[in-house]
Amino acid sequence: MCHMINVEVERHGNENVGGLMRRFSRKMQSSGVVRRVRGLRYHQRNLSDSKQKKEALNRLARTEKYMDLFKEGRKMPEKAKHR
Repeated sequence: MCHMINVEVERHGNENVGGLMRRFSRKMQSSGVVRRVRGLRYHQRNLSDSKQKKEALNRLARTEKYMDLFKEGRKMPEKAKHR
């Protein structure tokens, strides 16, 4: 699934570095590399069904344990922190 797109820019005669960078960035934008990489930046794989079920069971067990402690008066619910 990983497709490599090579973008090459060679320096013309007495072209300065700024012009070279400008041409390179323009070529990167037009090739679609930047957009694809930004789109994949926070991508996460989907979890398998068994892993999802296991996490759900762990979450339920943790909630049940917390509620038992709360009923006994050992743990008070904390307010959610908002920024």
